[in-house]
Amino acid sequence: MSPKGQAAAEPTIALVVAMGENRAIGRGGNLPWHLRSDMRYFREITMGKPVIMGRRTFKSLPRALDGRLNIVLTRDRGFVAPDAVMAHSLEEGLAAARASAKRTRAEEMMIIGGEDVFLEVLPQAGRIYLTEVHASPDADTWFPALDVSEWREVSREAHAAGPKDDHPFSFVVLDRVG
Repeated sequence: MSPKGQAAAEPTIALVVAMGENRAIGRGGNLPWHLRSDMRYFREITMGKPVIMGRRTFKSLPRALDGRLNIVLTRDRGFVAPDAVMAHSLEEGLAAARASAKRTRAEEMMIIGGEDVFLEVLPQAGRIYLTEVHASPDADTWFPALDVSEWREVSREAHAAGPKDDHPFSFVVLDRVG
């Protein structure tokens, strides 16, 4: 409870995505580029916060993400991931993330993919951490189209490709209007 007896604000549902200019987000279960700078940014903005991902996204990782509660959405009740919480619906995953965020006082619950998860949760999201990758790679996984009237750009940082980055990119933060 806050000093005036009001409950703390609900944690924001925030999407974290790197997307090509053609809305590409994945190819063959992996990212269609290598951007070490984006990996560092991803770690920085998600650390200490619950992260929700689909089963295929979890399987694309070398291991569970350290320092964050990993929540894996899967319809496969037999799937078990070490060091992660299984959720069999978006609502179940959000409830686990919300409980964790309240315990740790995290202000956000981070949704990190993939395509189906982004599509399902987008109507509830309040923020998007978008890495705009300045390329249009071949892909088989896409980020849903955004209704630009529903989002306001609150920050943008353009970056040239660093020594271990395949492409130039921009870090953009979008907040839902209203």
